[in-house]
Amino acid sequence: MTPVPGSTSDFQWGVATAAFQIEGATGEDGRGASVWDTFCREPGRIRDGHTADVACDHYHRWPEDLDLIGGLGARAYRFSIAWPRVQPDGSGPVNAKGLDFYDRLVDGLAERGLNATATLFHWDLPQPLEDAGGWLNRDTAARFAEYAAIVAERLADRVALWITLNEPMVVMAYGYAFGVYAPGRTLMLGALPVAHHQLLGHGLAVEALRGAGARSVGIANHHIPGQAASDRPEDATAAQAFDNLLNWQFTDPILRGGYPDLGVDLPHVRDGDLAVIAAPIDVLGVNYYNPVGVAAPAEGDELPFTMTDVPGAPPVTGMGWPVVPAALHRLLTTLKSRYGDALPPIQITESGCSYDEALDDRPRIDYLSAHVDAVRAAMNDGVDVRGYYVWSLLDNFEWAEGYHPRFGLVHVDYATQRRTPRASYAWYRELIAASGPDGRPRRR
Repeated sequence: MTPVPGSTSDFQWGVATAAFQIEGATGEDGRGASVWDTFCREPGRIRDGHTADVACDHYHRWPEDLDLIGGLGARAYRFSIAWPRVQPDGSGPVNAKGLDFYDRLVDGLAERGLNATATLFHWDLPQPLEDAGGWLNRDTAARFAEYAAIVAERLADRVALWITLNEPMVVMAYGYAFGVYAPGRTLMLGALPVAHHQLLGHGLAVEALRGAGARSVGIANHHIPGQAASDRPEDATAAQAFDNLLNWQFTDPILRGGYPDLGVDLPHVRDGDLAVIAAPIDVLGVNYYNPVGVAAPAEGDELPFTMTDVPGAPPVTGMGWPVVPAALHRLLTTLKSRYGDALPPIQITESGCSYDEALDDRPRIDYLSAHVDAVRAAMNDGVDVRGYYVWSLLDNFEWAEGYHPRFGLVHVDYATQRRTPRASYAWYRELIAASGPDGRPRRR
């Protein structure tokens, strides 16, 4: 086994992917079914009926993909481990072939001088656990901790940073509240136990990871700042409710030891839970793409806000997402002011955009450049940011939108699986090469 290269105290320029979006091989080598495999086969769920059965065929082509990362001069690769590939039923026996795949992957990173940032859960819950209630079932938190221990026992000696959960807000809101992502439930505020049980699983997993020798542990939250649609007090109140439900609900329990005002009772929170959730972490992962406009709800709405356009009509990406780099700067400085000394070092664990298939992708370069500048400005303002991962290395299966969005620094021809670096790949390589001697982005 090859030792981990580098130091996690250096600034981590990297790229990010997720298992379900790139691996393919969904029926190979003992992998079990996930909620997303099931969701993809439900009529009307995925645009044009796409599935991730092949995706980018990373399961077979991973050496080529790691060479692409190495060619960037990056320091780290953030990938996710597919729970159903390691533990097909979500509990019980381990699938040795699945765990062996990640063992080879992590060794491949070390051989190329890259730090491994491993995410344990990026939405692909084993279907048998969903059949038992999924994240609505408190027992899933315990199963997640057992899975974390299994993976860490094999890989902890070579993984530089562990991310327990990716974007628990999206799982709660889009998967269980709004029904647009797997498992497709429409519970609205009835989905709040999903948030708590994920966070409880996070806390239990932190303990399991540390027990297995993990050196650095964090969580990656999706932050989508709410911007009041007008100066009306009721819109400002709605924006606060939005942030409490979709942003601070996922950081306050970890960093403050309690939930913000969510406007409802939380009978699913038991004595001792918050102490488990507040286990110290080494890194707070921040995934940021865009803000959202927020206005007061209409009479009879189930939620205390309604989402609308961001004020000021900013430009949008190919997916129609507003491009507002200043909102990332505000988010980072708000995290610093909200949590003070309790805030661990931050890594931007996802940042990116989708445009068309063009190889000369100037709009992506402009997006990334502006957001790196926003991070640099936040660092100048005293925010301790120690990493930036572009989403994504490759074009990939983009959930309910299938293969239509193109987020990759590298273009993928899905018919041939040919990889072709875009202009943004060369831009990012040059940016990394021009960074300071400690790897940090140079100040302007």
